[in-house]
Amino acid sequence: MLFFRLLSRLPLSLLYLISDFLYLIARYVIRYRKKVIDENLAFAFPELNEAERKKIRNRFYRNFTDTFAETIKMLTISEQELRQRFQVVNQEIIDAEIHSGKSALMMAGHVFNWEMAILGVALHTHVTAETVYLKLNNPFFEKLMLSIRTHFGGLMTEKRDFRRSMITMRSEPRIVHLAADQRPPKKEKRYLREFMNRPAYFFEGGEFLAKRMQLPVFFGFMTKIKRGHYRFEFTKMAEPPYDQEQPNSIIDRFCEKLEENIKAQPDLYLWSHKRWRV
Repeated sequence: MLFFRLLSRLPLSLLYLISDFLYLIARYVIRYRKKVIDENLAFAFPELNEAERKKIRNRFYRNFTDTFAETIKMLTISEQELRQRFQVVNQEIIDAEIHSGKSALMMAGHVFNWEMAILGVALHTHVTAETVYLKLNNPFFEKLMLSIRTHFGGLMTEKRDFRRSMITMRSEPRIVHLAADQRPPKKEKRYLREFMNRPAYFFEGGEFLAKRMQLPVFFGFMTKIKRGHYRFEFTKMAEPPYDQEQPNSIIDRFCEKLEENIKAQPDLYLWSHKRWRV
């Protein structure tokens, strides 16, 4: 842990030199998951030619390795620097729900740099922000990522423990962040629909929670302004009453919003993930 803390003390400009080296390795040497990325992009953007999709792939590699540098920096980054690098728009509209005495859900996808978003939202909000996450298998990196993600006081809850946490959502209102585009395992209850031109499964937990507890749902739209600088905007996606809503209506809206986010800056999405394997 000491090594990463010392590394994190370096200016981000120096950490980007490490990212530059990793970028060259990922793109030219090991060609990190090139087949998976190319297949995902071919389905997602059939209207583009091979050269155009290649540009997206190469920019993805750049964003992918930059995310490692930025995430390490998050371990010790100052409040002032994070505010300069990460803008949050409309935080007040989701905070207002908590101030009125009810919890709210925020759904977002794996758009770079989602790790910075966890800290950025925790820093900008004036209410409790809880992020539901999947535990890493490696104990050291699990501890490291928890240290990074809670640097500015955000609450992290492992998915298996979230059921217990749900019990307090009415008595202790808060924002609950969900990375809602993860591929659920077969043992989970899941919903199949088209996403970026291919069938994909989605967790139904967020939909169930919102409708069962009558919670408003917000989407987090990520924009990369320039290297190391991001903009994250909240928009309301759904709100109660849900009595007349169709099944999976919230997931459908989330997918529409996420597709808009991806198409705006396609190189920011996690194309190396085998997301569409059903």
